[in-house]
Amino acid sequence: MTDTLEDIKIIDTDAHFTEPHDLWTSRVPASYKELVPHVKTVDGRQRWFVDNDVSLRGAGPDSVIVKGADAAKVPGVEFNKFTIEDVHESSYDGPARVESLDRLGLHAQVMYPNVAGFGNVRFLKIRDPELRMLCVTVYNDAMADMQKESGDRLFPMALVPWWDIDAAVKEVQRVNELGLRGIVTCNDPDQLGMPDLAQPDWDPLWDACSQLKMPVNFHIGANSEGFDAFGHCAWPSFGKEARLALASAFLYLDNARILGNLIYSGVLDRFPECKFVSVESGVGWVPFYLQALDYQLTEAAPNELKRLKLKPSEYFKRQLYACFWFEQLPPQSVLEQLGVENVLFETDYPHPTCLYPDAREHLKKTTAHFDDATRKRILQDNAAELYRIPV
Repeated sequence: MTDTLEDIKIIDTDAHFTEPHDLWTSRVPASYKELVPHVKTVDGRQRWFVDNDVSLRGAGPDSVIVKGADAAKVPGVEFNKFTIEDVHESSYDGPARVESLDRLGLHAQVMYPNVAGFGNVRFLKIRDPELRMLCVTVYNDAMADMQKESGDRLFPMALVPWWDIDAAVKEVQRVNELGLRGIVTCNDPDQLGMPDLAQPDWDPLWDACSQLKMPVNFHIGANSEGFDAFGHCAWPSFGKEARLALASAFLYLDNARILGNLIYSGVLDRFPECKFVSVESGVGWVPFYLQALDYQLTEAAPNELKRLKLKPSEYFKRQLYACFWFEQLPPQSVLEQLGVENVLFETDYPHPTCLYPDAREHLKKTTAHFDDATRKRILQDNAAELYRIPV
């Protein structure tokens, strides 16, 4: 059987990095080691703390990694018991991650944080603004070093200090000079004392990202400090495994809200070159949702939204992206509704629902009905162009 992936350099657009215990402490003077994120053992469990005694809630060293030290994927809820010693070194070590890419048959990975939260919301708990900023810049410096040392195989997305828009713009400019290729930010800053993302206050950030070709990534679960892997959508009578399964399935749809707000807000009109990515949300629901946004535009808001220059589905094709992994992808006609150039592939490695260890076999099956050009575009070219990844 012909290997349909043989000539494709597959780019994984959503993976996670478990921060080593010394990521921050090894990069600051001794007087700061109890201030930046560090690990203490409390009641027999390792926990992350910052600013001396502030607990980074829900941010254990394991960070919901399920790939064990023996390189076996662990299903269910056992990951809650892991320490960093229990997980495979590719979870927290750059060179080991590159070796893992080779074993999985992947060319490159776009990577997201754990300790700071998927949208850098946990750092808001740090009381001193200067210390909060230091924690951001140390992380970004470490990620820039990792990217260089990986030989352009690992591409961590930069944290931004979204609680200070001027500082966020400066940090986008700084990390761009360091070579990082995009940012990840909070989905709902308005719930934490900032203007909502439709407000012109954010225009300098969108302008900087547009000018520097830095895509803005909205990862699921990035809208609250206390991200709960078990969610709140399951009924109380459910067990932990059932709660985790339902919460995982429901969480993807939370990003529908982000996409709808971006489109209806007019942000995409004002910044037509700025690219936004819905990360770890899947793609199967997007065609229906875009049809709903198109329909409601005229049925429910013919006056307020008449300022929009395009239909919501047209904005998606111009500026928005969504990522798939476990889905048995729909027919070519559905991809055309989304735009073949707007679909990205991810593995979510090494989180609980990741494609491991058979990502390539999964892709051979799910893309078997694609023509060669479509397959290459979805698995390689879209991500290479968006994140400026050499292939």
